[in-house]
Amino acid sequence: MCGIVGYIGERPAKEIIIKGLKRLEYRGYDSAGIAQINGSLDIRKAKGKVAILEELLKINPTNSTLAVGHTRWATHGEPNDVNAHPHTGGQRKFALVHNGIIENYDVLRAELSKKGHVFAGETDTEVLAHLIEEIDKVIEGDFVDAVQQALQQVIGTYGIVIVHNDFPDMLICAKKGSPLLIGVGDGEYFVASDASPIVEYTQNVVYLDDDEIAVLHRSGYKVMTTRNVPIHKDVHQIALSLEQIEKGGFPHFMLKEIFEQPRAIADCMRGRLVLDENRVVLGGLTQVMDKLLAARRIIIAACGTSWHSGLVGQYLIESLARIPVEVEYASEFRYANPLIDDQDVLIVISQSGETADTLAALREARERGATVIGICNVVGSTIARETDAGVYSHAGPEIGVASTKAFTAQVTVLTMIAIHLAQYRKTLPEQEIAGLIHDLHNIPSKIAEILKQNDHIKEIAKIFTYAPNFLYLGRSFNFPVALEGALKLKEISYIHAEGYPAAEMKHGPIALIDQHMPVVVLATSDHTNEKMISNIEEVRARKGRIISVTTTNNEAVARLSEFTITVPETRDCLTPLLTVIPLQLLSYYIAINRKCDVDQPRNLAKSVTVE
Repeated sequence: MCGIVGYIGERPAKEIIIKGLKRLEYRGYDSAGIAQINGSLDIRKAKGKVAILEELLKINPTNSTLAVGHTRWATHGEPNDVNAHPHTGGQRKFALVHNGIIENYDVLRAELSKKGHVFAGETDTEVLAHLIEEIDKVIEGDFVDAVQQALQQVIGTYGIVIVHNDFPDMLICAKKGSPLLIGVGDGEYFVASDASPIVEYTQNVVYLDDDEIAVLHRSGYKVMTTRNVPIHKDVHQIALSLEQIEKGGFPHFMLKEIFEQPRAIADCMRGRLVLDENRVVLGGLTQVMDKLLAARRIIIAACGTSWHSGLVGQYLIESLARIPVEVEYASEFRYANPLIDDQDVLIVISQSGETADTLAALREARERGATVIGICNVVGSTIARETDAGVYSHAGPEIGVASTKAFTAQVTVLTMIAIHLAQYRKTLPEQEIAGLIHDLHNIPSKIAEILKQNDHIKEIAKIFTYAPNFLYLGRSFNFPVALEGALKLKEISYIHAEGYPAAEMKHGPIALIDQHMPVVVLATSDHTNEKMISNIEEVRARKGRIISVTTTNNEAVARLSEFTITVPETRDCLTPLLTVIPLQLLSYYIAINRKCDVDQPRNLAKSVTVE
């Protein structure tokens, strides 16, 4: 969840760390800090965003070529200057930054307190720093050995980076359950939570795996297990450019990413839709097709927005390929003692490929013999490495915390999987498959048409900026979109919103509807259209304010609505890729009007890498 960046080389480290932390701030922005080595250990940290730390560094500046930085999303201990990272032991010989949770920190803290250790703050990370210090004092040997021994005693997850005042040519990093990679340069090395802070310096990276530790010097590096077994690691090329992680003239990453969706979906489909042969080709699934086709059922596990895309996937796979599908919250999956075995296939979905709960579901399913398929956006991520097979969404980096293009790319992948399975299972006529493939190919241009209504949606947002509640209604394929629209509004504007299947409105939520309640209805000209019209009439009868997202030919819905946003016509199963776009824009502009930070909403972080 937190962002980590470290550097050792010949460049001024401070500039690299601060720039890197700003690029990692989507991972956490409760507080930030930096530790530099330049004859002494210099630690600066402060509550708030990286810009506050940047100003702090202008006071008595330190010049160093070895440093580590951190931007925090708080777990243990409230956000304040003391709990901010880096942390150190009582002797202040070294500094440590940490992403993850040390689950047995309370026990360790009690034991260390008995030995005379005094803690300044409330974090689990500070306990780890004191544990390393205690072991280092006892063994009086190699500091790296002390770190290894400490990590063998902790229960939980970590991505850590350490600098030591006595070793100005050494950076130590280690990983278990929290992403960490090493950037390999010429006489210099970088460590980061993801590639965004290092992309302008090197394209060469080494991905650390769980229970691995790396020791970096300016002259080279070595990787070993936490039990000191040497490991050879391959160097990978990252497919990421500096342009992709900048705003490109947009005021916010979220708006940029909304407008990138035509390109992102086209990239997702490139090489996979073979139009002249009316085929979908998913090479990443070739090795597990037998398992997929023989599966008793498919289970989809995900969190947040990815869970909503999984719900769309359920409708798609069951409707087109006629395979039973269940969708589970990854955060609940392993705690429910799931009934899953080698006859089942689990699909895990995660934008980052590092979501802790989703990884836990993946590992639980594999232990029980299931085949596991991953859908993720980040090449080389943990999910990509640990699944049996998978499909990258190729949406490009998503910096805005509230997911937009990742959702539509995930739904695109799930649509292609459903069509792919339908081809093999012959559950649809060839003519129907051909039509689906061609209509899917046309989705990017149809999204581009919807985006032309940006100003119209912006005006609607002005009217509902101060609404205290919203209700979103949809049926069939568009019920998950109602959930996603409500989530987007909650995430970035802090307005309470709920999504429901439209027919369920009568089973409770209708009690909330009055002249002050905005109701967003997803009412395309599909097989549920007549039922949706009836639901709209029920809202009108109670004076609810109706904002409809409907197809251009649906005059009956438009006539009943106070405000209408239109989307082009397409097949029922493809409408989620269109109807979600206006909901993203509506939430964005309401949040802007409320002066909310849309890219970094309060209490949220982009990648949830801790449970």
